[in-house]
Amino acid sequence: MLKITLKRSYIGIPGKQQKVLESLGLRKIGSSVTQQDNDAIRGMVHKVVHLVAVEQADK
Repeated sequence: MLKITLKRSYIGIPGKQQKVLESLGLRKIGSSVTQQDNDAIRGMVHKVVHLVAVEQADK
């Protein structure tokens, strides 16, 4: 499991990256979600790595 936290604002970023953040479930700065650790989620995180913080979460 991955804990993903939004650290920077949506303002001024491309629309595709905004859609990636929305699909991850991140809405506000400081919000966190727990997602499965799989290739699809890792690819999404890779697209917005400059906006989020990622850490391993226990089940």
